[in-house]
Amino acid sequence: MKAKLIIFFFISTWLALTVRVFLLSVNSHSHYLKLSEQNTIKYERIAPVRGEIVDIKNRPIAINKLGFRLQLAPHLTGKKNIEILNQEIQVLKKLLPFLSVEDMLQKYEKRESYYNHDYIDIVHFVPYKDILPVYSILNLRENIKIIPAPKRYYPYKNIAAHMVGYVSRANKKEIGEDQLLGLIGYVGKTGIEKYYNNYLQGQPGIRKVQVNATNQEVAQLSYSKADENKKLKLTIDMELQTYMSKLFEGKVGAMVVMDVNGSILAAGSFPNYNLNIFVSGMSYKMYDSLSLSMDHALTNKLIHGLYPPGSTIKPMLGLLYISTDLSSRWGVDCRSSLPLGGRIFRCWKRKGHKYTDINKAIRESCDDFFYKGSLILGNRKMSAGLKRYGLSTKTGIDLPNEFIGVVPSRDWKLKKYNRKWSIGETANMSIGQGDFLVTPLQIAQQTAFIATGRVPTPHLAYEINGKKYKNKYKNVLNKKERKQLPIIQKAMYEVCNNLKGTATSYLHSKVIIAGKTGTAQVIAIKQNIKKRKLEREMSYYNRSHAWFTSYGPYKNPKYVVMVMVEHGGHGGHAAGAIVSDIYNKLLELEYIEK
Repeated sequence: MKAKLIIFFFISTWLALTVRVFLLSVNSHSHYLKLSEQNTIKYERIAPVRGEIVDIKNRPIAINKLGFRLQLAPHLTGKKNIEILNQEIQVLKKLLPFLSVEDMLQKYEKRESYYNHDYIDIVHFVPYKDILPVYSILNLRENIKIIPAPKRYYPYKNIAAHMVGYVSRANKKEIGEDQLLGLIGYVGKTGIEKYYNNYLQGQPGIRKVQVNATNQEVAQLSYSKADENKKLKLTIDMELQTYMSKLFEGKVGAMVVMDVNGSILAAGSFPNYNLNIFVSGMSYKMYDSLSLSMDHALTNKLIHGLYPPGSTIKPMLGLLYISTDLSSRWGVDCRSSLPLGGRIFRCWKRKGHKYTDINKAIRESCDDFFYKGSLILGNRKMSAGLKRYGLSTKTGIDLPNEFIGVVPSRDWKLKKYNRKWSIGETANMSIGQGDFLVTPLQIAQQTAFIATGRVPTPHLAYEINGKKYKNKYKNVLNKKERKQLPIIQKAMYEVCNNLKGTATSYLHSKVIIAGKTGTAQVIAIKQNIKKRKLEREMSYYNRSHAWFTSYGPYKNPKYVVMVMVEHGGHGGHAAGAIVSDIYNKLLELEYIEK
């Protein structure tokens, strides 16, 4: 009996061991193979090189400077290895004297962890010319890694700054939304750099390597290249852009030169800033000087600046007037003032314009014509028509966070302020004042609309990944509006060419153009003031914003040139010379035929 028990126990133990061996060696093979592979196989992501941005003539606007990132091996802060850490830091300081020991140690200690087995970044960028003489020395040190790390550079510095935008260090939130940024380190923050960031930054490559028990590389098993260098070609001509920026020196505002199909040849917001200072970071003092400036240097005024449009709105409203409830032959007797709603609405011309029809009203910018027309048309039709034309909506430009502005209406005021609309607000709206707000780009888009009868979508991209950007339009005119449009076009021609036109005496353009001036008040004029101060007599920030928007050539419209000068006073006086010089430059560059 005892012998049987011993034999049974022996067989049971043997069977249990056999089953266990089977489970370990066969059934769990894939599980332990996977664990083993995790210990011996390492996957390294390869950072893609950011794509370059060039202008319409392939001039580089945003490029990558060749350089390197320096890394140190992990686990060098313990008692046994602290001397190695200090030694490596001193070697780097000796070979590259401009490096900061404190900064390198701080970055190392911030990332160092018992659980981290990756090399740690201690210097984000060292120029190629500085690394080259010491590369062979550093490359022999097993605790130091030299990794290629291009740095964004903007050759034109502040030219077209708000359009191009800049890249800077990615923050935690951005890295959380896109893990690739943890590898790249930089992300587009503004402008084109932000709008097309996903395209420009590309996709990482993968390197599969075998490592030993001490995490040292034994062999490379596979390698797939990063999808990178995605070139972006813009519609901007940097020669024209540079010329435009010189014309705007000392002024605050915005300007755009746009093909009537929506392609932007030059655009700027002023004052601007050097894009390169944002790539590596700047002092708090420098940032405060930009962000706290009364002229709002960091604001892209072209799409984020909201201004009363003043008389630039009159061509669009005039088209609504003569296509809706008024005849093109309808006129008013302008006596310079209109009592309405308990106040006096004045025309800018002290003696009045006398009899005025639509042509004269636009040519000489008669306010009284638009006051009285608005009382017939009414706020609802005015608001609905202007929105249909494209105001109070985004233009659709390929720039981030575009503002939409405000076309005021009864419903808008009730919703925003819980107050009723007054008849005086209708009159005020008709001359582009009150709560009426637009961006400069919206006025440029509306000018192209008047020139061609179609609303184009402005854009900066010309070619993406080898494919040309397709122009987009909206056809918003009804049959009657299309028929009446030449009347508005002729009136805008007279603004710039008739002796009584508000812009004629300020122009020296070699191109025959059509346009509209605008003087948008920033402060209200008290009712008891009978004689207004001249703009030049006012303090700077009380002066009106000066607008001048135009298209040319008149008979075959190709380009829109729009200028808005903050606190510039009269539109023609402040902007006429700039607009003229731009058209002459377009002739010189052969965008317009002589």
